Amino acid sequence: MQLNNNVTEFILLGLTQDPIKKKIVFGTFLLFYLGMLLANFLIITTIKTSRTLESPMYFFLFHLSLSDTCFSTSVSPRMIVDALLKNTTISFNECIVQVFSFHFFGCLEIFILILMALDRYVAICKPLHYMTIMSQRVCGVLVAVAWVGSCVHSLVQVFLALSLPFCGPNVIDHYFCELQPLLQLACADTYVINLLLVSNSGTICTVSFVMLMFSYGVILRSLRNHSAEGRRKALSTCVSHIIVVILFFGPCIFTYTRPATTYPLDKMIAVFYTLGTPLLNPLIYTLRNAEVKNAMRKFWSRKLVSDDK
Repeated sequence: MQLNNNVTEFILLGLTQDPIKKKIVFGTFLLFYLGMLLANFLIITTIKTSRTLESPMYFFLFHLSLSDTCFSTSVSPRMIVDALLKNTTISFNECIVQVFSFHFFGCLEIFILILMALDRYVAICKPLHYMTIMSQRVCGVLVAVAWVGSCVHSLVQVFLALSLPFCGPNVIDHYFCELQPLLQLACADTYVINLLLVSNSGTICTVSFVMLMFSYGVILRSLRNHSAEGRRKALSTCVSHIIVVILFFGPCIFTYTRPATTYPLDKMIAVFYTLGTPLLNPLIYTLRNAEVKNAMRKFWSRKLVSDDK
């Protein structure tokens, strides 16, 4: 419920107020966003159409690409369009929707990364029981739990946002609605809410990162008992996962495990995890995964042949 709120809209300052720089922002990030859409669309389409990519790892990769696309889309299109506008305002209700969608898909990505680590652990450390443990039904249930958990997390964020009283100042020094800059505008003591924010988002980021790095440490240690070829293949897959984890969780931990203060660097860090990471993820998985590359080549070969007929 919205309490003691005299503000009906917010003004987003964006990445810059300089007209020339805003045009550069528009052109640059439009290309990045379209590249992100194309790269993730290729992975989603390839996994959906390829019979060789039906293992649980690719099932989770499909959902990672889907969450990446939605996560970036919750923020990037508005940032790109706002770069062309002189007055960039967002209504209070739109702001709340953006808070929900941003945290929903961001949290979903965290949970999917955890499921991908679990999949690699079972595949490498329990290979004889892999297909039994990671059955299609189990994977479906795990992803469903991830979606529900993300929804719960996002509803908590929305509740925190709605509990903030806004009495006058409505200029957000950011390019999208996020709780950290919103806390700066509240006309009340936000210590408790900031504590809840850190305990919610900050704890999810930090605990998940520690769990993931520990699990990959266990996986890498267990590779000593595998053949040279098995070690090479497993190591290639795990290194890709570890790179993605570090790229995503580094900015996340920096943003959500500190007091409600804003720094000039915050915007660029936000750009990295809202647009940079979703663009890099499919490139990392594709470049380091021969199966995905081969499946993509086969998919486009079939596509070109069917188009020529």
